[in-house]
Amino acid sequence: MMTKTITFNELRRVKDSLPDGTSHRIADELGVSVETVRNYFGGQNFRDGKSCGIHIEPGPDGGLVVLDDTTIFDRALEILNESRAVAEAPSL
Repeated sequence: MMTKTITFNELRRVKDSLPDGTSHRIADELGVSVETVRNYFGGQNFRDGKSCGIHIEPGPDGGLVVLDDTTIFDRALEILNESRAVAEAPSL
């Protein structure tokens, strides 16, 4: 488990680039609620989802976000790369 520091706007750009259904896919694969995944990307539903170790500090570009655990972020990047590879693959 590693920590990572990025801007809030960068985190939102990753989330907004993901294919539909990715939050559900990550939740199923990691055994967490979909609301927990949404909270990871800036959501605020702590009644149905858990806090997942992100800390937001005010600043430029939406502020800085420190991710205590990059598991959800890393999986999101893998899915994003998969979807880009499929989109770029030549059709037969």
